[in-house]
Amino acid sequence: MRFLFRAPIIAFLILVGSWPVSQALSGQKRSSSSAKGLASVDGATITEQQARATAAAELDALELKILKSKATFSRNEHEILEKALAKIIEEKLLQAEASKRGISTEELLARELKQNAQEPTTAEIDAFYESNKQRINKPKEEVAAQIIGYLKQRKESTARQAFLKKLEKEHGVVRTFPPLRFEVDAASRPSLGPRSAPVTLVLFSDFQCPYCKTLSSTLKEISKRYGNKVRLVFRQFPLTSIHRFAQKAAEASLCAADQGRFWEMHDLLFQTQSNLKEEDLKDKGKKLGLDSAAFNSCLDSAHRSGLVREDLRAGASAGTEGTPALYINGRFLSGSRSVEEIAAVVDEELATKR
Repeated sequence: MRFLFRAPIIAFLILVGSWPVSQALSGQKRSSSSAKGLASVDGATITEQQARATAAAELDALELKILKSKATFSRNEHEILEKALAKIIEEKLLQAEASKRGISTEELLARELKQNAQEPTTAEIDAFYESNKQRINKPKEEVAAQIIGYLKQRKESTARQAFLKKLEKEHGVVRTFPPLRFEVDAASRPSLGPRSAPVTLVLFSDFQCPYCKTLSSTLKEISKRYGNKVRLVFRQFPLTSIHRFAQKAAEASLCAADQGRFWEMHDLLFQTQSNLKEEDLKDKGKKLGLDSAAFNSCLDSAHRSGLVREDLRAGASAGTEGTPALYINGRFLSGSRSVEEIAAVVDEELATKR
């Protein structure tokens, strides 16, 4: 399998290694040549630095796009290899069991599925139709055959997976293929929990995102459940193309952090998501008892916009495209997840530390 992926990997590295892409990936600018003249008007030189300043937004967007592409490639490669590994394991298990019973793998599966995947009952068909009536939007009689086919397929899939799980246990399958991890710096951002915690959760979030608000409550439960075993780190990822107030809200949280009140501002921003205009942010600073002059100056001058930009680059490097995006010891979970889903990954990580 390694050989199969060598050519695209080399091609991709050649692509990202060429200028200006390599500079975008490192976040560096060509300082040595930024003063170089690119043109002149009436004898006045127009420098590369001026061109870059004018095109700053487009260059930043290009940089994030390239960073995300690199991370997406890594994620897709890992998923393909993971599926290939599962397929090989499945084939070996079915062949071994079929050989033991003296039948073909096709007959083995036919027997198991027939035994464990019964025909859908009338009650199951009715229940499925009632649960999905609004989306189906047709009389039950017209879609009964499709419902039966879908439920039968689902039962067969469940039975097949249960059978394979049983075979895995009987044949002592051990998986050593490691989960995909991204390096996400957590050193200098607002956090809860000790730096020595065995599990670090790095969250990329947007204060105007409703799913982020939901996950923030979930992560509080995780912190409460695991105590000093976990550290939660917050990083900014405002989706300015759809959330017009997210950038300034992100800056406001960091301006509050300068006065040691990040988490209080964090909670207040999520509690009042419908009021994130600049004047609203300044009112929130007053409500928290911040030094208003310092907070307002920080916000008006975009003093913390550089940190937001750094977070955007870090998130893009790890494949973040939407919010919320959570990295548990570098393992990626997208969207708003339940306490149980997050706890399952945390428990796996804690088990590896024993």
